[in-house]
This record gives sequence, C-alpha cells and structure tokens, in this order.
Amino acid sequence: MNRSIGKSIRVFLRKIIRRRLVFVGLVFVLLWIVLALLAPWIAPYGPNEIRTEDKLLPPNMAHWFGTDNFGRDILSRILYGARVTVWTGIVSVGIACAVGVPLGAIAGYFGGKVGNLIMRVMDTLLAFPSLILAMALAASIGPGLLGALLAVGIVAIPEFARLMYGQTVVIKEKEFIEASRAIGVRNKSILFQHVLPNAFAPLIVQITLGLGSAVLTTSSLSFIGLGVRPPTAEWGAMISYGRDYIISGEWWMTVFPGIAIASTIFGFILLGDGLRDALDPHGRSSKKEQR
Repeated sequence: MNRSIGKSIRVFLRKIIRRRLVFVGLVFVLLWIVLALLAPWIAPYGPNEIRTEDKLLPPNMAHWFGTDNFGRDILSRILYGARVTVWTGIVSVGIACAVGVPLGAIAGYFGGKVGNLIMRVMDTLLAFPSLILAMALAASIGPGLLGALLAVGIVAIPEFARLMYGQTVVIKEKEFIEASRAIGVRNKSILFQHVLPNAFAPLIVQITLGLGSAVLTTSSLSFIGLGVRPPTAEWGAMISYGRDYIISGEWWMTVFPGIAIASTIFGFILLGDGLRDALDPHGRSSKKEQR
C-alpha cells in the first residue's frame, strides 16, 4: 500500500515538473515562502529601521531596492512583508476551506430545505464583488491583521461551498455510495470517508488559486487602509506609501512591492492551472480535442 502511494506521488510530481509553466509557478511560490521564513536572517536592515539621512535613496549597493520616505530599506520591508502576505493568505484560505467545504458537502448530500437555504446564502454572498464585500467586512471588523484575515476568509467561503456542493451532488449518485448506504454506513462516515476524498483533487486546485486571490485581496485592503496597520511591512501598504512619490521620480517605492505581489499571484495561478491539468486528465484531453 505504501509503495503504491509513493509511486503515485512520484508520478504526480513528475507530471508537474515536466510542465514548464507549472514548474515556474512552483519556483515563484517556493521562493517567496523560503524568503518569508528566512527574512529575519537575510534582511540587511530591520523592517522599521528609520534613517532620515538615507530617505528616498534610489537603488544602490547599500540599499538594493532603495529606501522610502522614512529612510527604511525597501528590500528588508519586502522580505518581512512576505511573511505577512503569505501567512494571511494561508490562514484566510484555511478559514474559507474549513467553513465552505462542510457547508457545501451538507447542502449537496442532504439537499432539501437546509441545502437550499445554505446555497441561497452562498449565492447572496457571491452576488457582491469580492473586493467590495471584503472592504465592507474589514471596515465592520476594524482595520488590522485580524480584520483582513476574517474578511478575506469570509469572502472566499462561497467559492469552496459551491465547488464542494457540485462535487457532492455528483459523487453521492455513484454506485459505491449507494452500496455504503445499503449496508448501513452512517451519513457522517460516507461524507468523510467517501465523498470528501473523491473531491480532494478539485479542492486542492481551488486552494491553490484561492491563495493567489487572497494575496491580491489582502494587498488591496492594505492599500486603502483597511488591512495591516502601519508601520507593519506589507506589500499593499508599501505601494500606498509610495504612490504620492511616483510623480517626483521615486519609482522604486511602488515598483518593487508591485513586482512581489504580481510574481506571487502569477506563481499561484500557474501552479493551480498545472495541478488542474495533472489531477484531471480527462479535462486536459477534452481541451486537446477542442483544439
């Protein structure tokens, strides 16, 4: 059994690595995770270390990414900002998955009034633009890391619920589910032992893509002042600080944090698309036939 699982994992990893764009996405994601973990040891300066004599310096040998209007090293702040951004994305997607997946499974498996009520609530949340809803929730909870985490997590719940609902409706009609019911297996056991494992592949893809969306939404909230509070280093907040200095020529205050956000989202998108192709060979073959 262990050998077959190990062989399946090796085959899966081989499929991922062979796809160049997926490999590039994986490199971007792993790079930022490693940089976030090692930030206290590799950052040349403290993230909030103010040097008034060095403010608004362009990229140079002492400050590779330049300094901001307070004399803080932008490279150091980007490295520490990766810790906030990656952590926020992981926790918020974890909240969405932990709430949305059970709700979607219950609605899809049992149906009836309860299922309709759950999915109508999810449809109502989906009716609002995600960023607008996140802004409203963050403003209600209050600015700060906790508010951003909860806002981004709540906004992503309907996506996981809808996905799990669709998967459950299809899986519960399978013969092995009917056989489990016939021999008296509890509904709870069927959901956890049969339905959830068979919906694992699309959930992994949604988690990966959801991390990219969470990074973008978190940065957007910080940009407008509803996310992480200053002076905490965060990429969206750094762009907000530097937007007033673009006209005067201090481009590095916005360009480098913007590149960090774009590369992270780009990595998650490429990784998610590759996982979808690797975990759904039938969908990939149908795409080839359409071409």
